[in-house]
Amino acid sequence: MVGAGLGVWKLMRGVRQLELHRLILALIIFCLLSMAFLAYYVSNSPKIKEAPPLPFSDCGGGGGGMSLAASTGADGGGLVVQRAPLFLPPRQGRLRQVKAMDSSRTQPVVLVFVESIYSQLGQEIVAILESSRFRYRTEIAPGKGDMPTLTEHNRGRYTLIIYENVLKYVNLDAWNRDLLDKYCAEYGVGVIGFFKANENSLLSAQLKGFPLFLHSHLGLRDYHINPNAPLLYITKPNQVEQGSLPGDDWTVFQSNHSTYEPVLLASTKSSEALAQFGPGSMRALHATVVQDLGLHDGIQRVLFGNNLNYWLHKLVFVDAIAYLTGKRLCLSLDRHILVDVDDIFVGKEGTRMKVSDVEALLNTQTKLRALVPNFTFNLGFSGKFYHTGTDEEDRGDDMLLQHRMDFWWFPHMWSHMQPHLFHNVSVLAEQMRLNKIFAQEHGIPTDMGYAVAPHHSGVYPVHSQLYEAWKSVWGIKVTSTEEYPHLRPARYRRGFIHNGIQVLPRQTCGLFTHTIFYNEYPGGSKELDKSIRGGELFLTVLLNPISIFMTHLSNYGNDRLGLYTFESLVKFVQCWTNLRLQTLPPVKLADKYFQIFPEERDPLWQNPCHDKRHKDIWSKEKTCDRLPKFLVIGPQKTGTTALHSFLSLHPAITSSFPSPTTFEEIQFFSGANYDNGIDWYMDFFPFPSNVSTDFMFEKSANYFDTEVAPKRAAALLPRAKILAVLINPSDRAYSWYQHQRAHQDPAALNNTFHAVVTAGPSGPRDLLVLQRRCLSPGAYATHLEHWLQHYQPSQLHIVDGALLRSNPALVMEGIQRFLGVTPIFNYTQALMYDDSKGFWCQRVEGGRAKCLGKSKGRKYPEMSSESRAFLAEYYRESNMELLRLLNRLGQPLPSWLRQELQSTSWS
Repeated sequence: MVGAGLGVWKLMRGVRQLELHRLILALIIFCLLSMAFLAYYVSNSPKIKEAPPLPFSDCGGGGGGMSLAASTGADGGGLVVQRAPLFLPPRQGRLRQVKAMDSSRTQPVVLVFVESIYSQLGQEIVAILESSRFRYRTEIAPGKGDMPTLTEHNRGRYTLIIYENVLKYVNLDAWNRDLLDKYCAEYGVGVIGFFKANENSLLSAQLKGFPLFLHSHLGLRDYHINPNAPLLYITKPNQVEQGSLPGDDWTVFQSNHSTYEPVLLASTKSSEALAQFGPGSMRALHATVVQDLGLHDGIQRVLFGNNLNYWLHKLVFVDAIAYLTGKRLCLSLDRHILVDVDDIFVGKEGTRMKVSDVEALLNTQTKLRALVPNFTFNLGFSGKFYHTGTDEEDRGDDMLLQHRMDFWWFPHMWSHMQPHLFHNVSVLAEQMRLNKIFAQEHGIPTDMGYAVAPHHSGVYPVHSQLYEAWKSVWGIKVTSTEEYPHLRPARYRRGFIHNGIQVLPRQTCGLFTHTIFYNEYPGGSKELDKSIRGGELFLTVLLNPISIFMTHLSNYGNDRLGLYTFESLVKFVQCWTNLRLQTLPPVKLADKYFQIFPEERDPLWQNPCHDKRHKDIWSKEKTCDRLPKFLVIGPQKTGTTALHSFLSLHPAITSSFPSPTTFEEIQFFSGANYDNGIDWYMDFFPFPSNVSTDFMFEKSANYFDTEVAPKRAAALLPRAKILAVLINPSDRAYSWYQHQRAHQDPAALNNTFHAVVTAGPSGPRDLLVLQRRCLSPGAYATHLEHWLQHYQPSQLHIVDGALLRSNPALVMEGIQRFLGVTPIFNYTQALMYDDSKGFWCQRVEGGRAKCLGKSKGRKYPEMSSESRAFLAEYYRESNMELLRLLNRLGQPLPSWLRQELQSTSWS
C-alpha cells in the first residue's frame, strides 16, 4: 500500500514538472511572439510626427537692411554702423573717375592661375565657371617663369584674370608683372584675387606694390553688404547676415586710397583683435572683400580676404566676374524654375498624401504664386497606383483629382515600368495608352506635351522605341533627365534634342523618396537648411537660368519637406538677390532653354558602357561590343576605299555593313546621320563572334576634315584607333576636281582646275565651294591637330598613301602591328598588281584579280605644271607644319612629303 502511494506521488510529481516545463516553454513562445508583434507594429505603423517645420520667414535673421550710413545715437553711445576705418566715404566724385570696363577686344575666356590642379579653391573657382558655362583656361601660378601668351592677332586671349593666391600675383617678377599689367590696362581686363591666411601669414602687412594693408587671423561676425559697391548686380544690398562667420582665419583690408571700395564688411569678435585701429574698432565694420576702382594704376580688381567656402563670397564672386567683364560673362537676372512631383500616386502606405497634405500643397502653391509668377506644381502620374494607399490616403488621391485643374500634369508609365525593358514599340505604346485612358477617365489634362520616364530610363542613353511611343500616344515635345551626359557632377548636365523631342537637364534638390522627416534628414536637418541658405540648392538657382527640380510624392506627405524646401528657397533667393523668379509650362520652358543655349540642340552621344548608371538603364539587347575598334577617317581621294578593301580581307577584321546611300561609308560622325542616334549606328555592325579578337571598323573619308567629327567620335569611341591616309595634297586636290567632273558638277565642268584653285574670294558661290573642297582637306596638320585634341598620339596612325599604292603589303603589315590584330595576315599572297587598273587588287582563285569598281583608278590628264607650282607654294607652310607635327609624334615621314619638301627647298 505504501509502495503504491509512493508510485502515485512520483507520478504526480512528474506530471507537475512536465506542466512546469510546458508553462515555461509557453511563456517563452509568448514573449517571442509579443516581441515580433511589437517590432512589426513599430516598423509599420505611422509615426507620431511633429508639426511640419515652418519655412524661413525672414532675411537671414539680420536687421532687415540697416543702412551702412545709419547710426543709433548721436552721442555715440549706440552702435554706429560705419565704413571700415580709413576707407574714404565720399564716392560720387570717385565714380565719375572710374573707367567703365570694356573688354570687347578680348576673347570671352577666363585665365585662372591656381596653386595646383588639386587645390580646393582652384576647383571651386573652376566649378562656378563651368556651372555658368564660361570658357576658361587654368595655369599653375608661376612664381617665376614665363607668363602664358596673352594676345593673338591683336586681340586679347583672356577677358579676366583670376588668381587663387593673390600673393602669386603681387610677387611676380618685374618682367612678368609689367607684361600682365600692361595687358590688363590696354585691353580693359580686370583681376580677381584671393588671400587666405595660413599659419605663416603675418598678422598685419602691406600688400606689395599697393596702398592696401591686410590684417589676418581674425574672427568676424555680422556680415554686411555695402550698397555703394559698384559691382553689385545679382547681390541685393543692405542685408545683414548676423552671427559669427566660420573660422578665425579671416583677413580684412585697410587703405587711405580713394581707389578702394568695400563690398562685404564685418565686425570683429574680439575687442583685442584690431587694437591697432584704436578705440571703437570692434564696433566698426571692416572690409573683407574690396573693389579696386582702378584709380591707382588703371586696373580694376576685386580682392577677397578669404576663400569661397562662405556662401556670400560665391554670390559676390559671380557679381565680380560680371562687373569686371562688362557683363560679357554674365547671365540675366531671370531664373525659371519648375518643380516636378514624380509618382504622385506611387508610394507605400504611410508615406502618401492625405487630405491635409493636399490642402497644404494648394496653400503653399498660392503663397508661392505671389512670389513667383505662374508658379504651379507639376504632377507626374502612373494611373495603376491610384487608390493603393490607406483609406485616408485614398481620400488624398481623390482631393488631388478634385483640384486637378489647379496643377499641371505629366505622364509616367502606366505601371511605372522602365521603358528600356520594352523592345517592341507597340507593347510600349499600349502601356502608355492605359495611362492615357486613366487620365481621360479622371479628367486629367493630356495636352501638356511633357513626360518623364521612370528612373529616366530610355531618355538617355536613348531608347528609340520610347521616343517613338511618346510621340505616337501623347504627342510629347519635351522631357527631362539628370543623366545627360552624366549624373555627376551636376554642373555638367545639359540639354539636347532628339527625334523632335527637346530634352532638358533635370536637377536634384536634396529630396528623395526616403527623405520624409525633417529631423531624420541625412546628416541632420542643418544639412537641408545649409543647402537652401546659400548651399547647393541655392547655387543651382543662382548659376542656372532654367532649373527643373525633381521631387517625389513622399516629400509632400509626412513632414512636407517639399513645401518647406521651396518656400524657404524662394524667400531666401528674394532676400539676398535681385533674381527674378518665374515659372513656365514645360514646352515654353524648353523653347526658352534652347533660345539661351542654342549650341546644346545637337547631342553628343557617349558610350553607355563607360557609365554604370547608363548601362543599368540601357536595353539588355544592346551591347557596346557592336561598336568599332578603329576608324579610317580619310581624307577623301587618298586611297581610303582601297585600304577598306584590303582591311576587309583580314580574317579577324570586319567592316561595317554597306549603306544604301553612301555605300561602304556610314558617315555617322560627320553629318545628319548623327541625329539618328547610336542605335542606328550600331545596326551597321554585326554581333562579334569573339569580342577580344574580332576587330570591327568603319571607313568614312569625310571624317578627317569635318570639324565636329573628332569630338563626336571620341565621345562614343574614346579608345578607338584612328587611321588617316595622306598623299600629296596637290594630287588629292586634283583628284577631287576630277571626281566632281565625273559626277557632273557644273563648277568642275565649266572651269579648269587652275581656275578653280586660283579663284578669288569674289568668285561665284559654286566655284568657291568646289575650291574649298579641293584645297581645305589638304591642310593635313590642321585637321590632325583637331583629332589630337581628343585622341592620344598613340591612337593615331598615319598611312603613307603613296606607299599604299606602290607596296600595299608593307603598309598593311605596319597597320596590323599598330592595331594589335592577330593572326598576322599575309597580304603578299592575298594581293596582286593589275596592269589594266594600275593598282593592286585582291587575288582570287585561278590567279585572277578582283579589283575595285570602275569609278576607282580613273585615268585622267596630268596636272598642268602651272597648277602644280601654284599648289606647291600654296601648301608649302602646311607641309612644313605636317613635318613638325610628325616629328613631334615620332611618326615616320611619308615618302611623298620628303620628296615635296626636297623639291620645294631646291626651288
